[in-house]
Amino acid sequence: MSEMFDFPFRKILAVAASDAPTPGGGSVSAMVGALGVAMTAMVGNLTVGKPKFADVEPQVKEITGAAYFIINKLEKLVAADIAAFGKFMEVYRMPRNTEEEKARRDELMQKALKTATDTPMEVARTLLEALEITERLAKIGNKMAISDAGVAAYVCEAAINAVLLSADINIPMIKDEEYVKGILAEKERIVSEARRLKDAAVAVVQERMK
Repeated sequence: MSEMFDFPFRKILAVAASDAPTPGGGSVSAMVGALGVAMTAMVGNLTVGKPKFADVEPQVKEITGAAYFIINKLEKLVAADIAAFGKFMEVYRMPRNTEEEKARRDELMQKALKTATDTPMEVARTLLEALEITERLAKIGNKMAISDAGVAAYVCEAAINAVLLSADINIPMIKDEEYVKGILAEKERIVSEARRLKDAAVAVVQERMK
């Protein structure tokens, strides 16, 4: 689990703004995404137990539980992202004095680059799940708090687009063409679906706020 989630918010801002290499863009994007999902959970919690929404309470409970699960997963992914960057830097600093050292470093660098790409991709997949439940909740959540479902949708989509930059920066250095092809295709799918879900959720939120 990431110790970042135990820091006071001021300390998170201070460390993120400093010259420390972590938390970097991937970790920050995941933490921002977690705040977005928290809004989904809040709307759920403000819906459960209200007699007016008794008919949708089972679905809302399911969505709220899923939101907490996603937040927990994002916490683990922040730790994974920080660890992946640490491993990348460890490999980057390996000696290159002989052909054998160069070959070994290159082999490990390719592995480190894939790990550093896989982690933000998993953050994006996780936040896409967050958008899916947010879009569902926008239709049935408590109208008094429904604007926060819109906040969740906007924030989660933004966090997806942001975290994918942490994959983009590694792709040109990865030599495995099939791997790169798969990542690029999945990125395109995630971005498109995230936009669709955000637009759908926000449209429902705006209609219900009238």
